[in-house]
Amino acid sequence: MIKVLIVDDSAMVRQVFTRELAKERDIEIVGTAPDPYVARDKIVALRPDVITLDIEMPRMDGLTFLRKLMKHFPMPVIIVSSLTRKGGKVALEAIESGAVEVLAKPGEAYSVGDMGQQLAEKIRAAALIDVTERARKIDLGKFNGKRLAALSETTNKVVAIGSSTGGTEALKSFLIQLPVNAPGIVMVQHMPANFTTAFAERLNDLCQIEVKEAEDGDVVRPGRALLAPGNFHMVMRRSGARYLVNVKTGPMIHYQRPAVDPLFRSVARYVGANAVGVILTGMGADGAKGMREMKDAGAVTFAQDEASCVVYGMPKEAVKAGGVDHVVPLNEMAKRVLQAL
Repeated sequence: MIKVLIVDDSAMVRQVFTRELAKERDIEIVGTAPDPYVARDKIVALRPDVITLDIEMPRMDGLTFLRKLMKHFPMPVIIVSSLTRKGGKVALEAIESGAVEVLAKPGEAYSVGDMGQQLAEKIRAAALIDVTERARKIDLGKFNGKRLAALSETTNKVVAIGSSTGGTEALKSFLIQLPVNAPGIVMVQHMPANFTTAFAERLNDLCQIEVKEAEDGDVVRPGRALLAPGNFHMVMRRSGARYLVNVKTGPMIHYQRPAVDPLFRSVARYVGANAVGVILTGMGADGAKGMREMKDAGAVTFAQDEASCVVYGMPKEAVKAGGVDHVVPLNEMAKRVLQAL
């Protein structure tokens, strides 16, 4: 009997996989886990022969967990994720990190069809593989360092926006064009304390998406835009494959708090190529260096053009710093950003 542990943050996926694999006489589901931390304890207690592992999970993403597993407790792992399209970058990273097989989840929300049988066959093959020697040969050192802060790919995309003088109207113009399922948005508008609360509430009334003044620990998710509160900086962080914001005090940057540069730099670090950067009308140079870091990290970046700006300062400095891929009129910005995503 092949003992299998299913690791996936979706209760529906865990239920469907358990039900489908229970039809196989030679496979026993010994447990399920919603995240790698629970999985770690169950691996020690249940000693499964094979693990199925998702990539996009809270607290720790699947690839990071896979690399730790191969280093300390090597065993056959099958990655099952919507990100592992055949020949895709994430699939290649998974194999390089020690997975014995990758399998793409169905496009429709877990109407598995033939997937149960396909997964069962892969589990049988994986159970025959001795991964101990394989794990020794994996160059885990290549995955160390800053590049691990951002996943190379995720289904959760992020749009980061910075604006100042004239930005309240520019942001309104941009946000009201977005559909309800738009990617998560984080934004800094140079604005004093208390004003940001009213501004966010006004935008929320006008837009299809939810707009709110950010609070520490807020999740960045599709259909939501988070506005940095006045007198506080806002930065991104990552928990597993999910993105959150930290709202914190600190010294003024470019004479501003909130400032755009801290947000953009954190997006470069934690979101990387899964981000789109937008810099709108405003005076000064805030955001220019951060946008360059975003572009260097693989993000697609946009600046508002001079003709549609109230003040062509921040976009101009971002262009001069080499951080802008596309210069776009304000009335086309929403369409172009959505196309880039």
